[in-house]
Amino acid sequence: MGPDKQIETSKNISEMAARAEAFLFAEGEPIPTSTLKKLLSCTDEELEQALLSLAKRQDGSGIALIRTNGEAALAVSESCAPAIRAENAKEHEREIGDAGLEVLAILLYRGPSTRAQIDYIRGVNTSTTLRTLLARGLATRTENPGDSREYLYHPTAELLAHLGASSTKSLPNYEKITGELRAFEESKDKSDARL
Repeated sequence: MGPDKQIETSKNISEMAARAEAFLFAEGEPIPTSTLKKLLSCTDEELEQALLSLAKRQDGSGIALIRTNGEAALAVSESCAPAIRAENAKEHEREIGDAGLEVLAILLYRGPSTRAQIDYIRGVNTSTTLRTLLARGLATRTENPGDSREYLYHPTAELLAHLGASSTKSLPNYEKITGELRAFEESKDKSDARL
């Protein structure tokens, strides 16, 4: 292989590594290497070289490439993990406060909701509150089948068990509160449409 061909191959591997990093970051969880191979339109050998290049680039940073048998993911590096664990421990010590209770009430009585829907009902940004609830295991998130760019947030089974409820429908005043929430959203939609 001539020097020009080596430079071109090196550039392609570097670009593939950058795209692999972007896909892994965007997904936020492990991606099967077979899926990465399809996303990058490359061979097994090229994928291996791209992941090795990405791992080398991440070396010494706060993020590390983690590989298991058949999957790859981005995660906090070993050197930064203690700081993250310490911050998470502080997060667990804090009370969820009124904002957390409001968001949990929305999830329990409205059902699966996007962050935008929760923000709409509360009238304020709830991203920090949702992060706290997720970290505490009081809420969980799944991909939104209606829009893959956002998540649906749900109450966890642990939350329901803590409340002594077998399902959301067994919560106090369930029918009344869900009806009021629906009416509130519909009236807000109508007033927004008039503006």
